Amino acid sequence: MTDRNPASAHPSHRHHWRRDVVELAAMFCAVAVADAIANLVVHGPRGPILLVASAVTLLVTAAFHTWWARRHSHAPPPRSTAPTDPGPLPSTGSDTSTSATATATASSTTLWRMRTTVRDEPGSLAALCTTLARNSVDILTLQTHPLPEGGTVDEFLLRAPQELPSADLTRAVSRAGGHSTWIERADAHDLVDTPTRVLGLATRTALDAAEMPLALRQLLGRCTIHSIPATTLSGRPNAGADAPVEGVLEATVMRLRDPSGGAITVERPYLPFTPTEFARARALVELDARLGPRVPRSQDVLTLPEGNEITVRRADGSDQAAARAMHDRCSERTLSLRYHGPVNDADRYLGHLLSPRFGRTLAATTASGKLVALGHLLWDGDETEVALLIEDDWQRRGIGSELLRRLLAMAVEAGCDSVYAVTQASNTGMVAAMRGLGLPLDYQIEEGTLVITARLDATPVGSRLPYELPRELPHEQSAPRHRH
Repeated sequence: MTDRNPASAHPSHRHHWRRDVVELAAMFCAVAVADAIANLVVHGPRGPILLVASAVTLLVTAAFHTWWARRHSHAPPPRSTAPTDPGPLPSTGSDTSTSATATATASSTTLWRMRTTVRDEPGSLAALCTTLARNSVDILTLQTHPLPEGGTVDEFLLRAPQELPSADLTRAVSRAGGHSTWIERADAHDLVDTPTRVLGLATRTALDAAEMPLALRQLLGRCTIHSIPATTLSGRPNAGADAPVEGVLEATVMRLRDPSGGAITVERPYLPFTPTEFARARALVELDARLGPRVPRSQDVLTLPEGNEITVRRADGSDQAAARAMHDRCSERTLSLRYHGPVNDADRYLGHLLSPRFGRTLAATTASGKLVALGHLLWDGDETEVALLIEDDWQRRGIGSELLRRLLAMAVEAGCDSVYAVTQASNTGMVAAMRGLGLPLDYQIEEGTLVITARLDATPVGSRLPYELPRELPHEQSAPRHRH
């Protein structure tokens, strides 16, 4: 039902005689003009010429009008310079997507990830969105993170004109009421909405306990994650491993209890954590705790050049006894090249090396089940270390090179930019295996220790995932032992 004004309901009944007079006058004028033209054509000296010229003019005008109508019938309406109404926007911890109406192509726009803090009151987010619209910036995704002390952290994925600098965008946000603004370039991977990304990370964590630190890093962005064991290698309690059960959030530091013992510390100095991010991280850790220790049980049977078969599989804490037995069969030189210290301490490292919390380990076993080689991919804060230990009787058969390629394929899959190996300059086997990868290498020698860094953002390492169809090993030499 609509309201109607009685005073203006029937205006035509009071003024209809004026319209009739105007129409009658127009009709008389049209008749007079037609009569004048007819007399001019019939009695004028150039009547026929004038008639033909008038017909040609009408035809040309009609043709031009038809061409113009066909050319512009599907043209878009002119773009309005006035900002559009952003409509109702969320003001709680949610993830929404807005439809993009930009006419610029992807090559003329830039993706940005931006965070800013606004007042937690009606209209504050709407004012911010209106300012972005005035600068021709499209909002692709939006998350809101409520703060306990008041205010809201709004996280945007934006598509902005390429000519709009980030500094100008930040100033516009500041004028709209945003403060503590942080902005960085985004890429196509950021277009995945947060619920989808979190579900994917939870699935990866459920399948492999070694994925948990990587999942936290992908969930929280660029951050440094440290897993602190409950005890040191000597058996003493480890300082900093006593995070409370409910966890701790201190601005740029997040501390969580590790389900396998000890604590997990997450640091992001450039951007404080929000309670929403803390809740997500804690939920991921609780999922890991409920599922318990687990590694994929796939395995791959390979044939050595001399015809022997070995099985490559993931290793975990249940392989400690077999790993100690392999230590007993290794020479002191092999153990010293691998662990860079007293060989009597080698067994102490196994609990750390075989824990999925600190990385991934591949084991090579013979047909009889004897463990003859271990390959480690270790998460070291922001960096990733690779290390190998091959039993003396099984060196120089291609096992080390095969394990190394598989470990680097794991690193590529995990999104690592580079890996490094710590060895000695006399360890020609490890040096040859690293060179055989075909990747750019950096060498650094410090007091007899050689650190070889392979950059993974160049040509891929024949990216074979850890477990594929069986195949024969190439005739190439491998590296005996290393790291730490």
